[in-house]
Amino acid sequence: MKRREFLKLGAMSGAAVAVAGCGKTGTQLIRFVPEETLVPGVAVWKPSVCDQCPAGCGLQVRVMEGEAEVVRNGQLGLIQMGLAKKFEGNPNHPVNHGRLCAWGQAGLQVTYNPDRIQQPLKRVGQRGSGEFAPISWDEAVQQLTSHLSPLASQKNSALAFLAKPLRGQRRTLIQRFLSGFDSAQFVEFELFDDAVLRRANYLSFGYDQLPTFDLARSNYVVSFGADFLGTWNSPVAQGFAYGDMRQGRPGARGKFVQIEPRMSQTGGNSDEWIPAHPGAEGDLALGFAHVIMNEHLASAESAGAAGARIDGWREGLPNYSPEAVAWKTGVAPDVITRLAREMAAHPPAVAIVGGAPLAQTNGLFTALAVNALNALLGSVMKPGGLLFTPEVPASAAESAKAAASPQTSSVRALARQILSHQPHPVGAVLLYETNPVFAAPPEWQVKEALAAVPFIASFGAFLDETSSFADLILPDHSPLESWIDHVPESGSAEAAVSVAPPAMLPLHDTRPMPDVLLDLAHRLGGRAAAALPWKTYDEMLQAAIVPLRHLPGSIASTSDDDFWSKVKQQGGWWSADKSLARKAKPSPSAAPVKGGDAQFDGLAAEFPFHFLPFASQQFFDGTHANLPWMQELPDVLTSDMWGSWIEINPKTAARLGVELGDLVEVASPHGKLRAPALLSPGISPDIIAMPVGQGHEQYGRYATGRGANPLKIVGPQLEPNTSAWAWAATRVSVTKVGKGALVLFSGGPTEWGENVRR
Repeated sequence: MKRREFLKLGAMSGAAVAVAGCGKTGTQLIRFVPEETLVPGVAVWKPSVCDQCPAGCGLQVRVMEGEAEVVRNGQLGLIQMGLAKKFEGNPNHPVNHGRLCAWGQAGLQVTYNPDRIQQPLKRVGQRGSGEFAPISWDEAVQQLTSHLSPLASQKNSALAFLAKPLRGQRRTLIQRFLSGFDSAQFVEFELFDDAVLRRANYLSFGYDQLPTFDLARSNYVVSFGADFLGTWNSPVAQGFAYGDMRQGRPGARGKFVQIEPRMSQTGGNSDEWIPAHPGAEGDLALGFAHVIMNEHLASAESAGAAGARIDGWREGLPNYSPEAVAWKTGVAPDVITRLAREMAAHPPAVAIVGGAPLAQTNGLFTALAVNALNALLGSVMKPGGLLFTPEVPASAAESAKAAASPQTSSVRALARQILSHQPHPVGAVLLYETNPVFAAPPEWQVKEALAAVPFIASFGAFLDETSSFADLILPDHSPLESWIDHVPESGSAEAAVSVAPPAMLPLHDTRPMPDVLLDLAHRLGGRAAAALPWKTYDEMLQAAIVPLRHLPGSIASTSDDDFWSKVKQQGGWWSADKSLARKAKPSPSAAPVKGGDAQFDGLAAEFPFHFLPFASQQFFDGTHANLPWMQELPDVLTSDMWGSWIEINPKTAARLGVELGDLVEVASPHGKLRAPALLSPGISPDIIAMPVGQGHEQYGRYATGRGANPLKIVGPQLEPNTSAWAWAATRVSVTKVGKGALVLFSGGPTEWGENVRR
């Protein structure tokens, strides 16, 4: 049997098994390798950068020589080319040290996904219908230029660039491009964006960024809701360090306590799992601090400015005794006292906060409380504690340009501006790899706002709920086909820039978004062209990175060209020079923050349960739902596959007459949804939880029409200090409506583990 026939047969068999197991018909998985003829034994590993989550891990891509069908100038042909076959972590990268998570491994399927947009498209149906027709690149760029040219000289009509959060030269490129317009704004949207924690870190420590935790040298770790081994911040870096904490030091094994109302993957790895009432995590952190100060286990003065951010800190937090905190949190006074004594007695100790506790209406208070606890424990900027990844030094020109960067805004504010035409109407929106129609609350009216914009162009590689509103789609290369870069925000004690050239030739008639934007700037002329003098994106990258050659501890090189060549070979630049390390600095002056109870959307009498949408181990915020490897990946704790579930405590389910697999309806003041019930002992009785990621209306054959989207019934409440969405602050009711279809790989969770506290 020929290899090609064997691969076809294997793919068909695998798809048949998956379809049978899922109770679906007519679904086929993407094969593990593309259709091609391989040259045996010819393979090379090339550097790249993972873009499947914000962490920005370094990659190595296994590329084999072969031949493949590709589209060139609208013509299909067979050419010899290198084809990517496998991802692994870059062992030299300071963030992931050669490790890679499931999202990173599945990133290979982005390039070979059959639902990729393969050439430019123009809308031929109604907005949002997803009806498009192919056009040439010349026509597409000409149309884009003609729509944006008037906006470059008009002050009464705005241009908005709506994108996912970007760290690196892509962000700089967009900001420079927007500087050529009188009225332009850069809008970043991501569901799990951690804006609250960044603000708290700025107020407490002077750094507007996510923290890096030196877990490898910690002796005691307490986490408030942060799934740092699964989906939060930089999971691979944190998992690597956590492994050292637990097993990498002979004779020493740090203790780990997880505090959360629904057990996450991280909670499943803890020594103690302690459920606390939603929105009360900040009170619990200050309860620990009260015990430590009251028993003179540490001095309040040692907490410095971070502790001063909390009202009552100077007086010893008299309102946060274990008895008072127990009433609010549901955690017993003796447990609070014991844990506080343990963390004070086992330095270095560090506290982590992230996820749902910060997605409450009192999220900033919670983050500041945990920061104050860290300061009291003496873990800030210390080995085994909390630090901040050093900033990559910027040139004077880049610093000046950043000071004059365009206005930034939120997707909620943008929608309001579009619908109200205030302060001026939005004439055009450019979209790049973000999907707020799927992930934002309906009350923000993002869909209605996009429908009212005169012109929308998308650089997306897939047709999703947001890009379906575009008038023009100019599809981006996949990351393997592009120059790619990233500046890690956290996960490393070293300053780093990840950068890599394309690992393979493009398969389709696509173009990299940065090069399209550079071409567009030159066509528009004026300030946009002056701000972007480069012809190609790799020229811009080289101009930004080569100056790093002269920093202490940089790559040894004989010339700029030699330095640039070595950067490309190793997948980026990073420096162990300790002079770049972040140092403690005075915090900005601000009034202390008073504690307050979290406010929830929905009356408890009508909606008796707290609703907890959570980042999915398979799909994160829904981005990976179109990758079949993620659809068929069993959830780590529940083993659910190919669908959604509603997680309920067995005691609650018995009271409601609900059994495993029953179809239940969850209702909030903002809508209803249905999904099968999954009974889990690792969830508080007053919590109803549901993973985010499924329920797409448009996102390719693997994601469309599968499961339900919990975000559609979440209220629009905000954390008032940052205007971040409080997506964990909605109450719901639950009703059994029939029998559902639940696909579990191994039967799901059945009993309490030894590390679970009732």
